[in-house]
Amino acid sequence: MKLNTLKPAEGSTKSDKRIGRGQGSGRGGTSTRGHKGAKSRSGYKTKSGFEGGQMPLQRRVPKFGFTNPNRVEYKAINLDTLQQLVDQSGESNITVEVLASHGLAAKNDLIKVLGRGELKSKVDVTAHKFSASAEAAIEKVGGTVTKL
Repeated sequence: MKLNTLKPAEGSTKSDKRIGRGQGSGRGGTSTRGHKGAKSRSGYKTKSGFEGGQMPLQRRVPKFGFTNPNRVEYKAINLDTLQQLVDQSGESNITVEVLASHGLAAKNDLIKVLGRGELKSKVDVTAHKFSASAEAAIEKVGGTVTKL
């Protein structure tokens, strides 16, 4: 078998329906476009989202509020999550790379450590931001806080 000898199976392909090729073809006359109206004429074009004069969805849906294009999103990691990580992996130096390797954040995420839960182990945490309660809790058990 060669690529140049391949053919589709018998009966699996049909030729296109030729429209506008005379009355004898069964698709002459209006050429399947119906009678009159913009859609029957050449050059017809409609705006995307046009709904035949009905108020388009884009205009029906209410718009309000403000979305700040410069918003900075942080991935929140709580103290109880850090404690779980320490218990499972034995890590005492927690960085963004360690969190990413354990699936708690993506490698390009900005990390903010929050104060939910309790920290029992001494850990050195490196992240982009810390809440005041998280910073206090980490330093209380003898760990250090490093801001990137």
